[in-house]
Amino acid sequence: MSLDALPSLRESLDAHGLLARKSFGQHFLLDLNVTRKIVRLAGPLAGQVIVEVGPGPGGLTRALLESDALCVLAIEKDARFLPLLAELAEAAPGRLSVIEGDALAVDVLAAARAVAPEAPVSIVANLPYNVGTPLLIAWLTAPAPPASLTLMFQKEVAERITAAPGEEAYGRLAVLCETLARAEVVMSLPARAFTPPPKVESAVVRLVPRQDRPPAALVSALERVTGAAFGQRRKMLRSSLKSLGGEALIAQAGIDPSLRAEAIDGTAFLRLAQALQP
Repeated sequence: MSLDALPSLRESLDAHGLLARKSFGQHFLLDLNVTRKIVRLAGPLAGQVIVEVGPGPGGLTRALLESDALCVLAIEKDARFLPLLAELAEAAPGRLSVIEGDALAVDVLAAARAVAPEAPVSIVANLPYNVGTPLLIAWLTAPAPPASLTLMFQKEVAERITAAPGEEAYGRLAVLCETLARAEVVMSLPARAFTPPPKVESAVVRLVPRQDRPPAALVSALERVTGAAFGQRRKMLRSSLKSLGGEALIAQAGIDPSLRAEAIDGTAFLRLAQALQP
């Protein structure tokens, strides 16, 4: 059976008696027009190994298999969906591999590179809401990050990823993402696009890791500085960074100690991180 001959996603779910599990943060995208648009926004994917986390019934997986990607590696925690994914694998011989497991516990980048060691790896996923942020941080801070990441989050999280200084959503996540990647919101989706509809809207963010990203030790220091600064974001830096060196640290970085974290851009935070290092 080819991909074109497969039953609709709703028919597949009904045939297997499957419903979304709230405990897994599952909300299914069953409109192939939407999933195909996400894949187009993720491109170009030619010759790449694509990692998908939480494929569920396989709506995004189908669109990825229709693309010119070399192959797809899907990580699925919910064993109920393995038979559906097996049907997809049969319809696209040699192009879909499935790992049953928790993406937080699996080195998905290493697994993808094992599939085709010479091929670039990108991640395209409708992430479960309850694990999206830690997965993003892990991938961005990996020793060898993916070529690109096209990920769906709650709209609120997408805004936190792409926020600029002075905006309400600006915080640790925005600083880290700005430092490590170029990020932009490329698509927004209303709750009604999903089955079952979540209580929030969603957005797709595309991130391309920077070639000149700072070394791991500096990124670790950056996480410490932003953690302290935004942990007390209403306080001036001279107070919020007191435990890390206070005014002496801030002076070394050449920053006004009366400013608050929300007013500091990523470059200034990097200077604070450099000052923090021994």
